[in-house]
Amino acid sequence: MQRIYDETAPKKSANLSINSDLLKKARGLNINLSATLEQALTQQVKKVARETWLKENKQALNSLNDLAEENGLFSDSYRNF
Repeated sequence: MQRIYDETAPKKSANLSINSDLLKKARGLNINLSATLEQALTQQVKKVARETWLKENKQALNSLNDLAEENGLFSDSYRNF
């Protein structure tokens, strides 16, 4: 499976703003902020990349679906159900 980003790339510092109470509670619970942010960003990047791919390939997907609807699937003759 293809990775969405290079997990071996070096870490880079980033400045960001976060709700002070949320930060205080997260630190109080010993939550690793960097790991949590990376997980959240990974999910968001995958989501947006998927949406972008679907949007860019919508016409081709619709054409394939139309073709299959009109002519059936190659595997139809091999189905037992």
